[in-house]
Amino acid sequence: MAVDRRQFLANSAKAAAAAKLLPEFLGFAQGNSPQSPLGDSAQKPYGSGYFGTWIEDEFSLPAFHYTCDQVHDPKAMTEVNPGLLLPTEHIHQVGNDRLVAIASNYGYVRVRQDEGSPKFLNDYAPERGAFAGGFGYLMDGKSTLSTFYPGGGRSFDRIFGIGYFRKKVATQNYGIDHVIFAPFGDDPVLISQVKITNSGAAEAQLRWIEYWGCQLYQFSFRSFMESFPGKCMHELRRQFSTRFEHRFKRLGDSSGLLESKQFTGRDPAEEKAFAATVAHLENNPNPFVSAPDKNAPKLASFDDLTPPRTFLVSIDAAPDGFSTNGKAFFGSGGIEHPTGLDHLLDGDLDESGTQSVLLLERKFSLKPGESRTLTFLYGYLPSGFDIDSLVAKYRKSAQTALRDSSEQWKKSGLRFSTHSEPWVEREVTWNYYYLRSGLTYDDFFHHHVVSQAGIYQYVMGFQGAARDPLQHSLAFIFSDPEIVKDVLRYTLKEVRPDGSIPYGIVGHGMPMPTTFDDSSDIPMWLLWGASEYVLATRDIAFLDSQIVPIYGVRAEGETVRALLARCYRHLIDYVKTGQHGLMRMLRDDWNDGLENAWVPQSSQQEVAEKSESVLNSAMAAYVFNYYALMLTYAGDDGHIASGIRQKAEEHRSAVQQQWTGKWFRRAWLGPSLGWLGEKGLWMEPQPWALIGGAANEEQTSTLVKAIDQELRHPSPTGAIQISGSPDRITSGVSKTEPGTSIAGGVWPSLNQILIWALARVEGAMAWDEWKKNSFARHAGVYPQIWYGTWSGPDVLNSALSKHPGETTGGKPFGWKDFPVLNMHAHACPLYSAAKLLGLEFTEKGIALTPKLPLESFRFDSPLLGIVKTAKGYEGWYNPSVRNTWSVRLTVTADEAKHLERAEVNGMRVRTRIGQGTIELRGEGGAGSPFRWVVSRG
Repeated sequence: MAVDRRQFLANSAKAAAAAKLLPEFLGFAQGNSPQSPLGDSAQKPYGSGYFGTWIEDEFSLPAFHYTCDQVHDPKAMTEVNPGLLLPTEHIHQVGNDRLVAIASNYGYVRVRQDEGSPKFLNDYAPERGAFAGGFGYLMDGKSTLSTFYPGGGRSFDRIFGIGYFRKKVATQNYGIDHVIFAPFGDDPVLISQVKITNSGAAEAQLRWIEYWGCQLYQFSFRSFMESFPGKCMHELRRQFSTRFEHRFKRLGDSSGLLESKQFTGRDPAEEKAFAATVAHLENNPNPFVSAPDKNAPKLASFDDLTPPRTFLVSIDAAPDGFSTNGKAFFGSGGIEHPTGLDHLLDGDLDESGTQSVLLLERKFSLKPGESRTLTFLYGYLPSGFDIDSLVAKYRKSAQTALRDSSEQWKKSGLRFSTHSEPWVEREVTWNYYYLRSGLTYDDFFHHHVVSQAGIYQYVMGFQGAARDPLQHSLAFIFSDPEIVKDVLRYTLKEVRPDGSIPYGIVGHGMPMPTTFDDSSDIPMWLLWGASEYVLATRDIAFLDSQIVPIYGVRAEGETVRALLARCYRHLIDYVKTGQHGLMRMLRDDWNDGLENAWVPQSSQQEVAEKSESVLNSAMAAYVFNYYALMLTYAGDDGHIASGIRQKAEEHRSAVQQQWTGKWFRRAWLGPSLGWLGEKGLWMEPQPWALIGGAANEEQTSTLVKAIDQELRHPSPTGAIQISGSPDRITSGVSKTEPGTSIAGGVWPSLNQILIWALARVEGAMAWDEWKKNSFARHAGVYPQIWYGTWSGPDVLNSALSKHPGETTGGKPFGWKDFPVLNMHAHACPLYSAAKLLGLEFTEKGIALTPKLPLESFRFDSPLLGIVKTAKGYEGWYNPSVRNTWSVRLTVTADEAKHLERAEVNGMRVRTRIGQGTIELRGEGGAGSPFRWVVSRG
């Protein structure tokens, strides 16, 4: 009964409505998709929105054809604070496992790398003569055509693809197909490939000049701290970049340029000003920032003083000219009409100041109808990489590198699809790409990490909270266990001697100076992530691997097992419980802003000492049990696991006491302020109460109805965090507009847990909630908001706000300043897609209780899969260890009546079906999956 994936997808395509093809010039195949029931144009695939259309590219992968003329279209405008993105700038992420490139609708590309500290290697600051990079100029002696928008041609197409950014510019005589892509894998490079076609009637003598800038923009948290007295953090960061002198040299074979930077030191006045800022924060911490940790490791730092070398190489042929003098090149004409185009590049290697650049020139001739492809390699050199090896590698593979990379993306990740709604597969494929391409390498911890990114990384300048990479890594369990292990090791190295974990990391290994550092819940996320990894992959050996924690006095290694136990003891012995038996909240739990938003300054000390979190205990009821299950599977002392289960039960019991008759309370804020969550329904604890078993059958029914009515019905794009109630009105130090952020916004991080909880009891509601949280739904409901179409922030305004579908602005910074590339927007739909299957990992294998209201679906990943068709179900399980595993499938009693045939690894077996549950046992793993089938007779 095996289902052919290609036939499955072919049927999906047939089920979709035919859409118009894009202009033939693009050379792409248009995918088929149903039309939006929520207002998309009838001529676009569902979920396209206003700013372009979803297509299928020549590699059979989803891509977004961006069609907006942002220069003249007022709908492109977003109110942002000056500094990072332009008001009309819309961006796409191009990345691999090492770097992240930010591609602009204006055609330029900024490259982020994290070794030394997170930063852009090539800032875009036109007022300073810095224009990022990734574009060029074509000249024939009479006219100029550019891949910087609008380019000077009659058309300028932009494609946001998986792993690439493509620009197609054309005039009557010439066409340019310029693609910037990050080769799949871990290399610190981008490839810039430019195909130039002579569409005219005469032979043309042509020049191409490739441009990449080299001015740093470090995401300095030090500058963020210094900005609170009223300074501009972006200006401080750019002033810091002027403290570096640039040096250039030609490569030995004259194929390109190598750039290095020398730090010249800070101005003494700057150091004095920062010391004053620190002194002030020591006595007067603001609601977010505190003084730096005096016990931070000596090698930790806020900024990178020895940034890596960068290079630009012409790899298909030697360049005909070069220059590093950006000031002379751009001259009075600026980026749209550089005066340097009027003559050959000057060969100047002596520029060392703030307008230093990397420029290479190529000269060639084209006959009518002839094309030529030029290939450039741009990148940087972290430890372990050398330029000769990188150039040799891509010189050999340049012609097929984009196709090869795309094929790797096609083979990677997880997939989820259904005949009835073909757009779902596009959404899942895209989300996996965005999540995976958000990886970077942290050379302080010596691990890859997937930062939350978004405004937190790019604007505020921190990697955090520590729970976020752990949450993102859950989606990789099904496809990339080595990534999960890297993130777990990264976090385990953060564990302090008392079992706590820093809220975030800034710069190079520096614990984030913040008042949020005493987060009560973060160790639980590590226990959950590690338990899920071990139970899913069966990698028990990981528990005995050695980790050397960074933030402690000991330099010896400790086992993963021991560090997890330390985190557990921190929760039990330090965080502890309060007078109601609930886990204390301390300064915060998942909701980082709860104290500042709902607690007056005069009560904050009382809250820190006496508050309790229903959310923490509801989560602990599940996580502690899961941790105990993992330890039992791993062969630990049963007495230890028994004690942990007892603690889980105590937390479950404490949560049960907080039932109001319709929902569970949110938090106890102490004797002065009392309970939060009696007047309004707070999302945060409710799904965990369901998952952790705190609600009985009657309460579950009542709670699900309340969630549906109070949180789901008011919002067309995902459940809101707080119901429309007095609780939405903040009364603390900071004020939040109702219907936004933590006062009733829409949070993917919360809604993935809600989807999981609903999937256990109401499959149709869970499926509806998953779809409501999709990019496709947001683009259908709010087509004229660009973010939320192909990427988004970690929170969107709900329908209860004054600006539904948007995210928050504000001064001196707001979420609109960088409203995309937050990894929650991509990770959460992936993990919750797996939970739609009713998937749980057990001591013996896996349990599946799919309640999806779908006639057919397919979930496909290297770890496990499940396929439903008219004939029944089939699937596989392929953990890292070969053994005999159990698959327990629970379906409705009516379905079970017709499932009479069972197979294990191709052999028919006899099995019993009891109350809709079918259990199959078979051998598999370590690359040879345990395959099973349950079908009609």
